[in-house]
Amino acid sequence: MQLFPAIDLFEGQAVRLYRGNYAEKTVYSSDPVRIALDFQASGASAMHVVDLEGAKTGNTPNFDLIRRMKEASGLFTEVGGGIRNEETVRRYLDAGIDRVILGTAAVENEPFLCEMLKKYGGKIAVSVDLKDGFVAVRGWTEASGISGEAFFQRLTELGVETAVCTDISRDGAMKGTNRALYQELSKRFPVKIIASGGVSTLDDLKALKRMGLYGAIIGKAYYTGAIRLSEALKLC
Repeated sequence: MQLFPAIDLFEGQAVRLYRGNYAEKTVYSSDPVRIALDFQASGASAMHVVDLEGAKTGNTPNFDLIRRMKEASGLFTEVGGGIRNEETVRRYLDAGIDRVILGTAAVENEPFLCEMLKKYGGKIAVSVDLKDGFVAVRGWTEASGISGEAFFQRLTELGVETAVCTDISRDGAMKGTNRALYQELSKRFPVKIIASGGVSTLDDLKALKRMGLYGAIIGKAYYTGAIRLSEALKLC
């Protein structure tokens, strides 16, 4: 299982939200490049980056910072947040980003998703952010009315290779990941799933690995020291 330590960006800082609430934001570092280098030093081969401002507005205010994080660390880097047109997709890929994650655009503009999949294949992933069983959009601030099950079925039909699935109620809460959700999804759909939200202990990672998931994201547990990244990487 691939482990993706995460850096969420807001106004150039590394932050974590509590259950997707922008009003409950904790700043962990004013130097995200240093965090990316710490990932590398711990033995990580990949990282997951989210532009939280972009997710709300559809812009890319942290683009230059993300590019510097990638260049400094050399890690496989997947980026999400505010990627809603091909110009932005190309801009990230041209900057060396390995995979871009479509969220709101994938939910609301299926023709665009299909076009990006056709042009860029596995360099495109989709974010499935679930709140009370339904997909949320615009930085988790709005509900789409589409159930997670229906959306995963559609992604399967479209040939999406990779999906980052977040249980928003668990994100940043340090209450454990939603094992039942990922068990069910991994059984039903052939998409490579990256579990996100609530990974709080090594036992969470062990359980996800037993399910045969493609990947898992570790966020707050890394920043608080609840999980040592080097130990988590060895486990995965």
